[in-house]
Amino acid sequence: MKVSGFTIVRNAVKFDYPIVEAITSILPLCDEMVVAVGQSEDTTLDLVRRINSPKIRIIETVWDDRQRKGGMTFALETDRAFRAIAHDSDWGFYIQADEVVHEQYHGKIRDAMLKYNDDPLVDGLLFNYHHFYGSYDYVGESWRWYRREIRVIKNNKRIFSYKDAQGFRKLPNDKLNVKLIDACVFHYGWVKDPRTMRAKMQNWLHFYNDDQWIEKNAPFAEEFDFSSVDSLTKFNETHPAVMSDRIGRLNWKFDHDLSMNRHTSRERIKRFISRVLGYRIGEYKNYRIV
Repeated sequence: MKVSGFTIVRNAVKFDYPIVEAITSILPLCDEMVVAVGQSEDTTLDLVRRINSPKIRIIETVWDDRQRKGGMTFALETDRAFRAIAHDSDWGFYIQADEVVHEQYHGKIRDAMLKYNDDPLVDGLLFNYHHFYGSYDYVGESWRWYRREIRVIKNNKRIFSYKDAQGFRKLPNDKLNVKLIDACVFHYGWVKDPRTMRAKMQNWLHFYNDDQWIEKNAPFAEEFDFSSVDSLTKFNETHPAVMSDRIGRLNWKFDHDLSMNRHTSRERIKRFISRVLGYRIGEYKNYRIV
């Protein structure tokens, strides 16, 4: 069994993406790691080059910002990285620049890839998620955070990155058949210095909206307002080992009063119905669990 990791990144230094941690967190599971580095305004390319591993293969790209509506640029770049993996790989392991996989799951992920490697009915593996917010001590608790997503896919070129690269589909436009595995992705996209977080969000909006919309709906601010979150819970488990240095460098204070958690009336109704029926009503599922 051969496994190729793949990811995309641009301006990781400017916007403080944990790309080194993301890559190194899955490297032990991969025979190669394709990193599509977009033309950046900082030293992202050098940062990736300094990762000391012969498994890493860098492809330099230029992002097409004309395709930015709805986050399409992210999908186009993800497809480019996926197409670049070794033709004889069995699996592609996708990791985003702000995602990290805990080493405690490596054995389970490898076992699942071995188990379903020759199963033609399985297109990919589905992971659970922790979405950290504000600091490394809190995770999103409301249902607006996606609970699961596909991160390991068969090396089948009919598979493509869907919409803004959150997940995948298969030509012509079919959901993938996946196996849910007992492994979790740690998403750190909302853990940054408030100034950097604001700059990152302003840049992120650029890939979903035109300049006029941004000017009207996202006026300039010095810092990101973390207090606008609806509902969090304390994280009492361990973080991936590759995150230890970054967590130790945290230089801002974030705290959340859990008694102030709030849900919309719609979510409260959904939660009540789900407790009765045993599954989440209206959950976004861009996959079929088989």
